[in-house]
Amino acid sequence: MKKILLNDRGVALILVILMISVIITVTLQLNISSRSEIYEAANLGDGTRAAYAAKSGFYMGEALLAEDTNNLDSLNEEWAKLEAASAESKALFNGEYFRLNVEDESGRIPINKIMEAVEYRDLLMRFLSLPEFNLDEQQVRDIVDAVKDWIDPDDEITGFGAENMYYGGLENPYACKNAPLDCIEELLMIRGITEELYYGAGETPGIAKYLTPHGTESININTAPNLILKALSDDITGEMVSDMDEFRREEENNLSDSLWYKSVQGMSGITITPSLITTKSNTFRITSTGYLNDIRKRVIGTIERQSNDRTVRILSWRVD
Repeated sequence: MKKILLNDRGVALILVILMISVIITVTLQLNISSRSEIYEAANLGDGTRAAYAAKSGFYMGEALLAEDTNNLDSLNEEWAKLEAASAESKALFNGEYFRLNVEDESGRIPINKIMEAVEYRDLLMRFLSLPEFNLDEQQVRDIVDAVKDWIDPDDEITGFGAENMYYGGLENPYACKNAPLDCIEELLMIRGITEELYYGAGETPGIAKYLTPHGTESININTAPNLILKALSDDITGEMVSDMDEFRREEENNLSDSLWYKSVQGMSGITITPSLITTKSNTFRITSTGYLNDIRKRVIGTIERQSNDRTVRILSWRVD
């Protein structure tokens, strides 16, 4: 009888230990779940605050551009020098802040204009022919023909371009757009434009940051990247580009006339097609990144400035 009693007590002890283990496990799991929910709620709140900080920066960029009434746009203006404004944003919020960057879309090559004017088609060919992109003459012609076929409304193949027959025969087929580009990412769908060419790799720059689907105005010579300056004429050398960039960053120089480049040493005999260049911009890209703790939210938008009434119109917008 005593032996049976001892066995019952042993079983009971084991059951108690098992029950305690289950209770501890459940309690720990509830604790972990509760902590996870608290962290998720905190991250959601931080993300919301960071997103609002980013939007605040974007609207600040809009305001700066709307208030800019100069008769020219250059890299010496307030909208192009925003390091101080970004640093001061920390004083505007309770822990969160933003970093703001404004780029002149009018300083890029308007890709859709190659259908309107042969000078823009020639410009694109000179640009892609720059040694920085490592493309041979035939590759450049093929890409420009393919871009034209993507944009033009017909289904006739230009040179070594591509239309529906090519795109429909791909492993994952799709139709040739036969209309202007709405976003620069569409270039990745065009025959001959690889990810390496689009994004860049190693020392090779990507073409995406030099082209734009927005705007119909000429290229602002005051703000265009150096590679675009070099492509404006076959006669412009790398040394001339460096001198041009230095000249346009000197605040005392007059940049209101697009012919200022002729005042640069050694460039008096250089001629850039007048219809290609301007000194006034209407289209800008605003990138504002909001930060709070380890959370980052970014707003990227392209705006068009209405010079007659100091208003802006949003052409594209996304939040990352």
